[in-house]
Amino acid sequence: MGHHHAPHHGGGGVLGVLLPALALLVCAGGYLLLVRLARRRDRSWSRWRTVGFGAGLALLAVALLPPLAPFAHRDFRGHMTQHLLLGMYAPLALVIGAPVTLLLRALPAPRARRVTALLHSGPSRLLSHPVPALLLSTGSLPVLYFTPLYDTVLTHPAGHWLLHAHFLLSGCLFAHSVAGPDPAPARPGVRARLLVLGCAIAVHAVVAQLMYGGFWVHVHAPVPEVRGGAEIMYYGGDIAELLLAAALVATWRPERPALRRPAARAV
Repeated sequence: MGHHHAPHHGGGGVLGVLLPALALLVCAGGYLLLVRLARRRDRSWSRWRTVGFGAGLALLAVALLPPLAPFAHRDFRGHMTQHLLLGMYAPLALVIGAPVTLLLRALPAPRARRVTALLHSGPSRLLSHPVPALLLSTGSLPVLYFTPLYDTVLTHPAGHWLLHAHFLLSGCLFAHSVAGPDPAPARPGVRARLLVLGCAIAVHAVVAQLMYGGFWVHVHAPVPEVRGGAEIMYYGGDIAELLLAAALVATWRPERPALRRPAARAV
């Protein structure tokens, strides 16, 4: 571990605040417009889904705007807090908002069918399976923190935005594949998803403990910052994964197959 890290680029000044704020407002407006379209087509939409999506956008705002964003550029503990919000907490809330289902309800039938065909395509099936999603989200952590990648990425002004986008998109894929209410044709059964979630918990714990102990860590920050970041990752990651497990159990409907079988025999 280096003694101190150079100040990272990417504070972005006024633009660094305006652009994320604008993007979040556009997302909120788009979602509410789709809710309105769905209701106009006599398709009901749960308020809780809207609340979930709104909470996800609020968590993104906390992560990407002051006071946390400037602090994250100066301090590794801030970076790790931002990473958890972008990669685990916001994605779970956004996924609970079921944006794909909402889009399908708001669109006219021919367009909805096109979206459904896209969801059933090879790349979509691959990405919505929990194992590739696990490799993209949790699997990238050792690569990021145990190689010079983290410091390299953050020396480029665009690097931290790419990192944010990676955390958010891979986090959304993982939450969607494990516990999402949206359609995912390749999603395996509950046992397989719990197993993948267990792997994510184990990797997070090991990475956090190695980071705390200072083993293999390639992060140029003072030791107390790296240790603090490791603790945030360890406890914050655990809570996020428990919430994800709760969401998985909440979407589990074990009674359905049992109801289908007698009906099938009767036919």
